[in-house]
Amino acid sequence: MAFSTVSISSKLGIGAAILVVALILAALLAVLWRAEFNSGLGPADWSAIRFTALQATMSAVLSTLLAIPVARALARRRFRGRGLLVTLLGAPFILPVIVAVLGLLAVFGRAGWLNAGLAQVGLAPVSIYGLHGVVLAHVFFNLPLATRLLLQAWQTIPAERFRLAAQMNLTPHAVFRSIEVPLLRQILPGTAALIFVICLTSFAVALTLGGGPSATTVELAIYQAFRFDFDLSRAAQLSLVQLGIAGGTAALALWIIPTVSIGGGFDRSLHRWDAQGGLQRVLDILAIGLTTVFLSLPIAAVVIRGVAGLAETPAAVWHSAGVSIIVALISIVVLLSIALPMAGWIVTRPRGGSEAVGLLGLAASPLTIGTGWFILINPVADPFALALPVTALINAFMALPFVLRIIVPPMRDTVQIYGRLTQTLGLGGWPLWRWMILPRLRPQIGFAAGLTGALSMGDLGVIALFASPDTVTLPLQMYRLMGAYRMDAAAGAALILLALSLGIFWIFDKGGRWHAQA
Repeated sequence: MAFSTVSISSKLGIGAAILVVALILAALLAVLWRAEFNSGLGPADWSAIRFTALQATMSAVLSTLLAIPVARALARRRFRGRGLLVTLLGAPFILPVIVAVLGLLAVFGRAGWLNAGLAQVGLAPVSIYGLHGVVLAHVFFNLPLATRLLLQAWQTIPAERFRLAAQMNLTPHAVFRSIEVPLLRQILPGTAALIFVICLTSFAVALTLGGGPSATTVELAIYQAFRFDFDLSRAAQLSLVQLGIAGGTAALALWIIPTVSIGGGFDRSLHRWDAQGGLQRVLDILAIGLTTVFLSLPIAAVVIRGVAGLAETPAAVWHSAGVSIIVALISIVVLLSIALPMAGWIVTRPRGGSEAVGLLGLAASPLTIGTGWFILINPVADPFALALPVTALINAFMALPFVLRIIVPPMRDTVQIYGRLTQTLGLGGWPLWRWMILPRLRPQIGFAAGLTGALSMGDLGVIALFASPDTVTLPLQMYRLMGAYRMDAAAGAALILLALSLGIFWIFDKGGRWHAQA
């Protein structure tokens, strides 16, 4: 059945898609108009471009390679709590970056647990600032993502292949070479490309762990040119460079990346005879155990230090928390107002260009779009007075690619399964949404709303450009406390931010699944 025959009103979807394209392109055109190419880029700018490419490449390669033994171990082991562990690997989607950075500082920083242990045995301390610190943080965020993508691909291998390999008495190395390596050749390039794009547009990590002019990313250089020098021409030129690198890589990643599943765990029964040996068991236990410790220690440090630092948090932290909640709720409303009509329009069209419209936000970073909108708003209004609505709107645009990947597949399945029935009953327009689409998509809509709220709660990008003393969100307030070396107060703020991000995600996700029709 052709999707176009289903009576889903596409006018709102087309209008939403046009709005997204118009607002993003307007920002990009403003950046292009403001850029003065006669001045060119300086040595510091080229250094930032080289560092950005280097750290993104190292982060993508390390995250992808380290994920191989972890995903392989999870694919061939069954143990109590495995489903929960796999589900928790999706935590980086909702974990505020600034909170994770503070946790990494508590473990690997100058006064962190690692250096305290090194001092006990008489060894020199290590520094987390600079290239290695940025790469460490990016591996922390993207190792779980790479593991989820590889694990999902591993689960697609038919069980009969492993049964045949056991009958042929193949060694674990032969099984890996003949069955698993061909799979990795297909999925590793797309996974690495996706992580590369994510690391290119990472702002909070470079802001807190960059370690000086020699470790400055393009994103951070845009912020410095904008916020400190108010050099809009230089900021615009750097934004175009960022757009070219990230946009080209994003297009490549979207072309070759597999479908992302960020739902529950993978518990399909699959017996692996090649994994019964003692050495294989030890290697799998080490891979899973070390990864779990690496991912859980920073979160544990945030909780431990945050509980002790709650008493030190100033009143401004609670005010900023309220501002962040308002921004997150506005982002959710804007996101659903755009994503649902767009998804309804996309499912009535053949796969292809219509889906790419929703992914336009991956091609431009939040700072690039924010810079463009500042250039457009500044001549006619006070940009700082519009800080909160602009931040909420851009946060919604940044979450749109992920949300469409969550909503479109089940909506497409629903339309395909029940399309003829709705035509027979004469359902169309709002009644179709009310009685068929929305009830069946409640879990996905709740998950998407929770994800958007959590991402907005932890954002430290656009608000850093537009913030005034009266419009400070909790992540920015936390960063200012860290900059003032009030680490106890910052730890308390981090715990509050972590609780609010997880709470807003849980409320909407649980609300979507409450008595939902599956």
